Amino acid sequence: MKHNFLQKNKSLSLNVYFWLFLLSQKYPKSMNAVASLFSPYSPLVSIDCVIFGFQGHSLKVLALKFNDTNIFALPGGFIKETEDIDAAAHRILSERTGVNEVYLEQFGVFGKVNRVKVETRSKLIEALDFPESHKDFIENRFVSIGYFSLVDVNQVVLNKDGVSESLEWYDIENLPILMHDHKEIVEAARKSLSDDLYNHAVGKNLMPEQFTMNELQNLHEAILGAKLTRTNFQRKMLSLGFLERIEKKFTGKAHKAPFLYSFR
Repeated sequence: MKHNFLQKNKSLSLNVYFWLFLLSQKYPKSMNAVASLFSPYSPLVSIDCVIFGFQGHSLKVLALKFNDTNIFALPGGFIKETEDIDAAAHRILSERTGVNEVYLEQFGVFGKVNRVKVETRSKLIEALDFPESHKDFIENRFVSIGYFSLVDVNQVVLNKDGVSESLEWYDIENLPILMHDHKEIVEAARKSLSDDLYNHAVGKNLMPEQFTMNELQNLHEAILGAKLTRTNFQRKMLSLGFLERIEKKFTGKAHKAPFLYSFR
């Protein structure tokens, strides 16, 4: 499994470099000019983060709403000239959520020609009153690198920035209308998470320290968007070696008390 995981990330990195090469060939003067106007950020490449949380029986996604607009978006940002891509993703996650050192994975590159809706971008520029130099930067075409992260909703202190009216958790099945291709990015992140669900201890950052098998099954069902058979799920999870059984959960009736588990 480790080999496949490394191969997948190697492929993503090659995709990123391929897009950067094509853009640099098409817009060499623009890249240099914008970089000088909007240093220290690199032009034409951005990062969008799909931040998953779990609450109740629902998978949540963090989304922001821009000031003086009805425009919703994923938390994202730009890459500093002296910053590695992965470091930029961690920094953006920290700035948006207030947490550090969480599960974070690059899952895709989004570069469709029409991914940015010009009308939406114009509304943002007007509402947020960008300086002229910032307008030149924002109006460039951007290829976005997608990352997803998994966080405990109860442990996160949301850190709303100056251009955001709100920053809130939304049920993945009831998201607001997101700008540009952000809905596509969410769907791709969910698929990537689902594909790797049994290859990693995915629930480690989404579950409390101790939990029942039923609570863990609720999480997996929320990610997959489908019901699972209880006995098959329990057998599968125990076979992976991720879990450690702790003790009976006290309910007043010992014979009905489920076992508690934690991640190793």
